[in-house]
Amino acid sequence: MKIEHQIRSFEQVFSKYDGVLPLHRFLFTYFKQHKGMGSSDRRWVSRYLYSYFRLGQALKKEDPLMRLAIADFLCNQTVSLVTEHYLPALKDQVLLPVQAKLALIETAFPEFKLADVFPFKEALSEGINNIEFLQSFFIQPDLFIRIKSDDHQRIFDLLVKAETGVKEITDQTLALPNGTKLENIISENQYYQVQDLSSQKTGEFFQPQPYDYWWDCCAASGGKSLLLYGIEPKIQLLVSDLRENSLFNLDERFRAAGLKKYQKKVLDLQKNNEQDLHDYAFDGILLDAPCSGSGTWGRTPEMLYHFEEHKIAFFNGLQKSIGGNVVQYLKSGKPLIYITCSVFKKENEDVVAYLTANFPLKLESMQSITGYNDKADTMFIARLIKE
Repeated sequence: MKIEHQIRSFEQVFSKYDGVLPLHRFLFTYFKQHKGMGSSDRRWVSRYLYSYFRLGQALKKEDPLMRLAIADFLCNQTVSLVTEHYLPALKDQVLLPVQAKLALIETAFPEFKLADVFPFKEALSEGINNIEFLQSFFIQPDLFIRIKSDDHQRIFDLLVKAETGVKEITDQTLALPNGTKLENIISENQYYQVQDLSSQKTGEFFQPQPYDYWWDCCAASGGKSLLLYGIEPKIQLLVSDLRENSLFNLDERFRAAGLKKYQKKVLDLQKNNEQDLHDYAFDGILLDAPCSGSGTWGRTPEMLYHFEEHKIAFFNGLQKSIGGNVVQYLKSGKPLIYITCSVFKKENEDVVAYLTANFPLKLESMQSITGYNDKADTMFIARLIKE
């Protein structure tokens, strides 16, 4: 039977996944190694795994296949064979909103508790609605792109013509269903950057001035630097990261954006970098800090299932160490922009409190950028001024 084949495929792949690699990278490698799996098998296995992990820690003692059926029902608006077989009474309710579907599951399975999906005891940051945040895990986030205002209509028309379901957010931001193959629609000479809506909103805190010298100290692939450059093209820029391969990826993105004048360094910000930075003084520092990524787990729900709570304290220590080490290179009266994609207070407000208590920094503003009602990530940002 077809359902038995789907279940067997799901169980085989699930048994091999340990949570070390991001799920999308694991699946890419697994499917490459198992070329006998057809496109339909790959599609259903991917759907079942992502749905299963979206339940997080809820119903961990439930029969795994019943748990899969519940998860698939909550996360999708088309009926699967698993849902049809294990939850026949609910298959006709698949188009209901998530809130209504959750109510049906709570009635049918009294042991189901929404709070168990994200059970970590750490308090959420200020401004995050716990219920809305938890419900968002059953909704696939959108794919957001940032474009130039001058290209808006041209790119929007292309995406409409391709029947992508594109939505206009601003003149520089478009939203599309996750998984949209943009490379098949938008030509190489039409600039765009994939960047989450909440990540784009962090730019409202930067406030760069022409010819300012800024340091993006945990630059990764350069998304925040490109956002900064889009706000003020006359910026001077140093980018650094611990990972040299990330800076190689950054070069390619900068070329596409037309950002040509910048310096880059491979730096471990937990160490003394005075030899590399002794002559530097910056008009602004972007610290997009390493973190748990808990505000992005709607995109990586495997983390809901595999994350270990003790890691929050690890990231807290790392963030304090990096923040304290970069402050000395900031000019007086200038901003340190502290950013995480975490929802944990220990990684957000607690780090800000540490920095203002131990270094000559004054808090100007901070907030959680809640994306769960926009099918986007949730982030935290603080603007600190050196006294």
